[in-house]
Order: sequence, then structure tokens, then C-alpha cells
Amino acid sequence: MAVEFGIPPAASAKEFVNHIQAVQKKFLEQHKNLTFSNLSCVVFPDEEMKHPAAHIFGCEPDFNAWNGHMNKKPSPPVPNMRSAGGHVHIETTLNKRHVIQACDLFLGVPSVLMDEGEMRKQLYGKAGCFRPKPYGVEYRTLSNFWIFKKKYIEWVWRNTARALKAVETYNQKDMMMLGNEIRTAINKNDKALAQDLVDEFNLEIV
Repeated sequence: MAVEFGIPPAASAKEFVNHIQAVQKKFLEQHKNLTFSNLSCVVFPDEEMKHPAAHIFGCEPDFNAWNGHMNKKPSPPVPNMRSAGGHVHIETTLNKRHVIQACDLFLGVPSVLMDEGEMRKQLYGKAGCFRPKPYGVEYRTLSNFWIFKKKYIEWVWRNTARALKAVETYNQKDMMMLGNEIRTAINKNDKALAQDLVDEFNLEIV
């Protein structure tokens, strides 16, 4: 049904691209009868849902960076609906919730205009979704739309860096005041509001 992979830490956009593409290439070399789908959400036929692991959701809890609460485990509106994410792991000593809020602005908001797969948001991809990690944070809002093209992978790298810089320079009260607009744009897939935020903050669209 799906494959989950991680990569070694990357110190540059070039390494980031190379690591992701190398893992994908190796997987396809080892499974020559398979190809990747770039869909972020699929309703599988019953015959592909026979393995018990296909029915497990939310192996670990994640959290909402805007209110600090634990997110509820998702319940698919259609039993065989499954989704794929493109989570960004960030090594940082900055405030974890502040980093994720900035990621929502620089990555989550533009993704509303870049990611054509909207069905996943019935399960995952809400604003501020993250897991704390010993080394920093895991930003869980984005789908897998960006992992298949070099220009999108580079976009994630650049705008993760912008998010980290913003945490160091932005007034946190101003960020919290923007919170409602950011969350509405992402959670409701509001393209008009997302475009307004892109224009106001010169956010990058690829």
C-alpha cells in the first residue's frame, strides 16, 4: 500500500535532494514491479487491505503547535481511505512550537496553492501538526506532493530555512495574531486567503 522512508541529515539543499532521490531510486531497483504514485490520498480496494497493518492509524500521537494540545487519531470517512505525508524533520534548539508555526506560514500556506491533493486533509495535514524530537521537531502538515520533484524538494529546504530565520526575527505576538488566518487557509484549503498571505509576506510559490 505504501512505503515509509527516512534519509540521513542534510547540510545543504543539494544533499537534501540527493538523499531523497537516492532512497527512492534504491527502492525501485529492489522492487522492479512497483512504481511510485504521487497521489497523497487513495481509497484502496478491499483486496489490497487484507494485511492487519493496513488498518493501523496514528502509531504515535502528534500535537497542535497553535494550542499545544494532542491531536486526535484520525478516523477515515471511507474505511479504505489512506494517505501519505511528506514530513520535514528539523534539527533546531529554537522553541519547537514557534518553529512549527513559522513552518505553517512559509510551507503550509503556500502548499495550499501548490498541492493539488485535497482529500488527504480529511485525515491529516492540519495546521500546526508536529511531533517533538530529541533533535528538534517533525513538521507533519505537508503531504508527499513535494518529494518527487527536485524543484519542490529545494523549495522545502529554502522555506524551512526561512521559517527558522523568522522565529529569530519575528515578533511572536504578531505571529500568534496571524494564527487564525494561517490555520483557516491550511485547514479549509482556502486558496484566496492563502494567496493573500503569499502576497503580504512574499511567500514562495513554485
